[in-house]
Amino acid sequence: MGDADLANLSDKLMLTTVVLYIIALFAYAADLGFGRRRSAALVAEKAEAKVLVGAGGAVDAPPAKTAAPEGEDGERRQVDWARLGVVLNLLGWSAHLGMLVTRGLSADRWPWANMYEFLAAIAFAAVTAFLVVMWRYQARFLGAFVMVAAVVALGIDNLWLYDSVGPVSPALNSYWIAIHVTAAITATGAFTVAGAATILYLVKTRAQARGTVAEGGVLARIPAVDVLDRLCLRVTMFAFPIWTAAIIMGAIWADEAWGRYWGWDPKETWSFVIWITYAAYLHARSTAGWKGRKAAILSLIAFAALLFNFFGVNYMFSGLHSYA
Repeated sequence: MGDADLANLSDKLMLTTVVLYIIALFAYAADLGFGRRRSAALVAEKAEAKVLVGAGGAVDAPPAKTAAPEGEDGERRQVDWARLGVVLNLLGWSAHLGMLVTRGLSADRWPWANMYEFLAAIAFAAVTAFLVVMWRYQARFLGAFVMVAAVVALGIDNLWLYDSVGPVSPALNSYWIAIHVTAAITATGAFTVAGAATILYLVKTRAQARGTVAEGGVLARIPAVDVLDRLCLRVTMFAFPIWTAAIIMGAIWADEAWGRYWGWDPKETWSFVIWITYAAYLHARSTAGWKGRKAAILSLIAFAALLFNFFGVNYMFSGLHSYA
């Protein structure tokens, strides 16, 4: 298969990824809106049956329900939205990985040397981080929110940032792109998951303070705020050392490419601002005992700086990183 065929396959896999992520988004949203409600109803029904049986007296147990075959009247088998969302998510993740691999093979380089490739890689890292967090911490509730971020990112990528396969700046023809940029992408993807948990924490705490968390509503089916708080901390603790390594390796690469470790280039400056803000968040939690709303606001400020570093700095300022 030639380079042109691989590039064409990469573009098709990108569209496949977006479609699968959109369907997975709706499946996760349906699970959040209906799946947990059905589970709660089944638990309540079983509890009621136990109360009736244990109350004494001749109480007849409710007749067992039998599922009617497909197409007949009666209760039908319910769709397992959670499983459908996970399966579609994994299929989309596989197509996303294939898109990056074929793009790299067609260009004969690492596939994150321009804005189109970089944003696609960040979206892949965010989805990967979510899958790991979902498996590790049973955080399926984040699925719809991470899928929204991934779909929006890939939509922007395809509509405004698309760039055909071609040569890159000589400064990027270095093995450091496989180390420095990969670390930055990995950390950004993990920070995105932590940012989603932080936003949910702030939304739910505000709704609880106002007494607007409706029973059976979406916010009521999201875990308790302390669970969201701990999840944000754990993911940030994973991502922060990787971001630190990315800055250090970027400085070494800068010395090789430009003859200085640090020059306060806009990208370097904002990367350092992000590092300081996340360091302050972790320091405040570990030494000052910050948690809850104060810590969440600081985490949100750091995430906002991260977004500005990507979307704002790359287009509003000129510097040595402008080739990205």
